[in-house]
Amino acid sequence: MFRVSNFVVGLANTLVMLAGASAIGYSIYMFVHQGVTDCESAIRTPLLTIGVILFVVSLIGVIGSCFKENLAMVMYLIILFTGIVALIIFSMFLFFVTNKGAGRVVSGRGYREYRTVDFSTWLNGFVGGKRWVGIRSCLAEARVCNDLSDGRVTQIADAFYHQNLSPIQSGCCKPPSDCNFVFRNSTFWIPPTKNETAVAVENSDCGAWSNVQTELCFNCNACKAGVLVNIREKWRNLLVFNVCLIILLITVYSCGCCARRNNRSTKSDFA
Repeated sequence: MFRVSNFVVGLANTLVMLAGASAIGYSIYMFVHQGVTDCESAIRTPLLTIGVILFVVSLIGVIGSCFKENLAMVMYLIILFTGIVALIIFSMFLFFVTNKGAGRVVSGRGYREYRTVDFSTWLNGFVGGKRWVGIRSCLAEARVCNDLSDGRVTQIADAFYHQNLSPIQSGCCKPPSDCNFVFRNSTFWIPPTKNETAVAVENSDCGAWSNVQTELCFNCNACKAGVLVNIREKWRNLLVFNVCLIILLITVYSCGCCARRNNRSTKSDFA
């Protein structure tokens, strides 16, 4: 007789297997499609790897639960238990490394400004060295500053200062407030006079700003900090997802243990 626990494990793994197959298919599409950007192509190999792992593990689970193969079920439970433990450790790690990173409120501004020193060393590693060259090109491809080039805020300083800029726009599309640059339009700023450079000298981003529209503050630490805010937010969302996934996997693991007992008892009945 087909038991409820076998059905639950089989159904869950069938859905995961379909998700894995979809990930494999999409990654293959990105490998062969010529219109994929450099930023999108960066996820091809990880997506293919994850898809293959999900497909193989869930296939073992389906064989063990639906075809009552006890060896396959034991293998599946060992892999699942290892995955649960790894997810718990990874989630604890994510909690600690994403705990820092609050922005600085600027007086009279509708946006915050961020610094790389406010983030953990591990997060800073994501925007260091050669990796930043790729991220910077992705920012250029995404045209993150284009939204600031249209409308009333383009020419009126007060309107711009009260804009609710995203962290990336705040860090990459304008010079930091400490630099005392003079607003001309949303993406064109005039450096301060010699008498106003006392504070600006302390901020290396002041010299990194460029009025060339393809560069702006993409070489600034403030831009890196804006990207880190985005990364931190995504990792925090991943942390919430991991907690939900751990609960789901523990439930499936419990059903898998019951399914294994069912498989053994079924074989005993036929013995």
